[in-house]
Amino acid sequence: MEILVVGAGSLGSLLGGLLARQHEVTLVGRGEHVSAIERDGLALTGEFDERVEPTATTEPIPEDLASADLALVTVKAYDTPGAAETLAKCAVDAVCSLQNGLDNEATLAAALDVPVLAGTATYGADRPTPGTVECTGIGEIALGPREGSPTPESDDERARAYSDAFGRAGVRTVADSAMPTRIWEKLAVNAGINPVTALAGVDNGALRSGTLGSVAREAARETARVAGAGGVDLDPEDAASTLSAVAEDTAANRSSMRQDVEAGRRTEIDAINGAVVDRAAEHDLQVPVNRRLAALVRGWERGQGVRS
Repeated sequence: MEILVVGAGSLGSLLGGLLARQHEVTLVGRGEHVSAIERDGLALTGEFDERVEPTATTEPIPEDLASADLALVTVKAYDTPGAAETLAKCAVDAVCSLQNGLDNEATLAAALDVPVLAGTATYGADRPTPGTVECTGIGEIALGPREGSPTPESDDERARAYSDAFGRAGVRTVADSAMPTRIWEKLAVNAGINPVTALAGVDNGALRSGTLGSVAREAARETARVAGAGGVDLDPEDAASTLSAVAEDTAANRSSMRQDVEAGRRTEIDAINGAVVDRAAEHDLQVPVNRRLAALVRGWERGQGVRS
């Protein structure tokens, strides 16, 4: 299978590297990282210890690399419109978002004339140096029809085929027809773990107990209540328990938002806590913890000059 990975950051590089063990993979990333992969291949470390040789390129994607059976989108949520613009110039049979936050699939579908699937990824990844990606925890990929898909049965079939193909490369993958619920479950976890660890500068394990954990769990509960108001069955206490379990299982990990803050980069706060606040307003719900966390991270971004 030919796979195009748009967004060769931590997660994109890890998944692309793992898939390259079995499939023809092209990573679309930034110059220094791409140059290192072209020169020496991609080193997979942490839970893995191997070197793979995917094709790597920067944008604009050369014409001879701009086609694939499947495109995986792993860019930051705020770069989704740019990814859609890039993919509109490519010949791909289908697209799947493996991003954080809400509405990425809708943004892609509005710009592209190919099937767009939803996906979640719970693999832990960090990119310590160009040409290297560290797997900080083996998780699972879930694929399935997006919310509002015009062809859910066909998307189910595609998801099963992609799941089988990913599995042949040793990537733990499931096909799930209830992806909107999975996305909200992941959002609830991210809404608690990401901003709290980023603002406090702590590993995920710091949220297993104490005040930080209480704040994170309440953010997850609020998110679940918003999901329920929109018709997604997500129990607030289940969401809080899931967050605690993730904090336990990924205790030594740095969250993606903490990685962004430590690197002085813009975060995905708008697509995570900001999205919860926006959806809550549509249902006249109060989400004070999510609102405060969003305000604090946005304030940090403005102070760093990465947000206007």
